[in-house]
Amino acid sequence: MPSSLPTDPPTARSLTGVLPQLLTSLSGRSDWFAPARSAIVIVADGLGRGNLAQRAAYARFLSERMTKRDAARTVFPATTAAALSSLFTAVSPGEHGIVGYRVRVPGTASTPNQLTGWEDDGLDPLSWQRSQPVFEREAAAGRRCFVVSRAQYAATGFTTATVRGAEFVSASGIGERLARAEALAGAHEGALVYVYIPELDVIGHGHGWEGDRWAAELESLDAELRRWDRQLGPGIGAVLTADHGMIDVPAHRHVLLREGDDLLDEVDVIGGEPRMLHLYASAGAAERVASRWRESESDRSWVMTRAEAVDAGLFGTVHPEVAPRIGDVLVAARSSVAYYDDRLADKKPQRMVGQHGSLTDQERIVPLIRFGVFA
Repeated sequence: MPSSLPTDPPTARSLTGVLPQLLTSLSGRSDWFAPARSAIVIVADGLGRGNLAQRAAYARFLSERMTKRDAARTVFPATTAAALSSLFTAVSPGEHGIVGYRVRVPGTASTPNQLTGWEDDGLDPLSWQRSQPVFEREAAAGRRCFVVSRAQYAATGFTTATVRGAEFVSASGIGERLARAEALAGAHEGALVYVYIPELDVIGHGHGWEGDRWAAELESLDAELRRWDRQLGPGIGAVLTADHGMIDVPAHRHVLLREGDDLLDEVDVIGGEPRMLHLYASAGAAERVASRWRESESDRSWVMTRAEAVDAGLFGTVHPEVAPRIGDVLVAARSSVAYYDDRLADKKPQRMVGQHGSLTDQERIVPLIRFGVFA
C-alpha cells in the first residue's frame, strides 16, 4: 500500500453528515448547526474550499463568512456522481454503489456514465444506487422535502436514484433558485430544501477555475448569496457546500495512453475519470498491472489494488455487491496530471481543463458556509 496515501483525521466532518445534521437542527439537537424552523442545503458544484480561498477577491461575502470550522471532506472518488449520492443517502460510496464517474457493470465490458448514462445504459435507478435517499425516507414520514434545480434534471435517472421523495421545483437562474428555496422553507415548517448550482463546475471544466470566466461567475454567485442572505425569513437555516473542488490540468500535463503502451498490458477495461482511473484487469493480472503502474507512475499518482483501497477505507464500508464495481487497480493522481485513453476516437474529453476525482485536499475539502439562523 502506498505509504503516502492521505487519511482523513478522525474528527473530520464528512459530506455524508450534512443532511443528518440539518435534520437534527430541526429538532434542536444538531452538533453542527443551531436550531432551525426549516433548513436549506445549497450545493455549488465544483466550489472547493481551496478554490474559494484562492479566488477570495471575487467572493468577499463568502470569504468573510467562511471560518476555519466551515469545512467538510467529500468522498472518494471526489466526483459529482459519488459525492451527491453520498450527500443524499448519508452513506459512503462503498454502500450506495456509485463508486466513480464511469464504473464497469460486473460481468460486462460496459462502463456507463454514473451521471448521465442511466437511460442509455439501462441502469435501474431504484437498484443500481443501493441506499434509500434521505428525502424518500423523510417524505414518507411526513416531512416536506424539495429540490430546486434546472428543469433539465427533473426526470433523469440520477435524480430518481438520489433525490426521489422530494418535490422537484424547476427554476432557471441562480437568483430564482435561491428565492424559490427561501419561499418553500418559509412556507413549510420543518421543510428540507436542496438547491443545485452547477454553473461554476461547467465553466471550470471548459475553461479552468483559474480563468477570468470562472472568477466572474464566482463574483456573480457571491453577490446573489449576499442579497439572498439579507432577506432570509425568520427561523430558516442554510448551508452552502460542494461535491468536490477542482484542479486545472493543461494539455501538456495530459498522460495519453496509446496502443502498445506497456501500461495497457492486461487491462481489459478503463473506467473512472482522468484523475482517478478504475483499471479492470484480465483474470489473475491485477498484481502485475499494479506493479507496472507503480513503477511508472508512483512519483505522480497513488496506485493501489482494489483490496488495498478497500482495506484503507477509501470507499467506506464496501458491500459485497459493490466490490466488483471497483477497479482491480486504482490510479489516483497526486500531481497536476490527467490520464486519457488516447485509443478512443472521441477526443472531446481531452479539451477539459478543470479536473477532479482524486485524493488531494484541493479536490476533497469543500466549504460548509452558514446562513440565516446557522450563521
